[in-house]
Amino acid sequence: MINTPISAAAGGQPEGSYVQARSISDFTQLLFISGQVPVDRDGVAPRSFEQQADVAWANVLAQLEAAAMAPTDLVKVTTYLARRSDKTLNREVRERILGDHMPALTVVIAEIFDDDWLVEIEAIAAK
Repeated sequence: MINTPISAAAGGQPEGSYVQARSISDFTQLLFISGQVPVDRDGVAPRSFEQQADVAWANVLAQLEAAAMAPTDLVKVTTYLARRSDKTLNREVRERILGDHMPALTVVIAEIFDDDWLVEIEAIAAK
């Protein structure tokens, strides 16, 4: 697979751990991950944002693993935050989980399905 980061000189530059675009070609597998919410296998959602983000990311990683894929296969991530005030902590958690890997990224401030949920993460992966 050829996975090339794109950052057009004529466009705005990224502020954080993501790239403006990724060009994917010659891939053999494409995975669309539905929004992963901060609920663990037991149906429990932690209270703090950081713990919820960890659970949502764990759910994303579980879907990748089930498809025999890895975090480095992520090409696009969309994160929905219930509160704008969590944007910095969201970035910190994402960087801790993904390390140096930088997918194309969108962060949206929105109401989330359950009032107790503070984050939801959907993704696309390719390999």
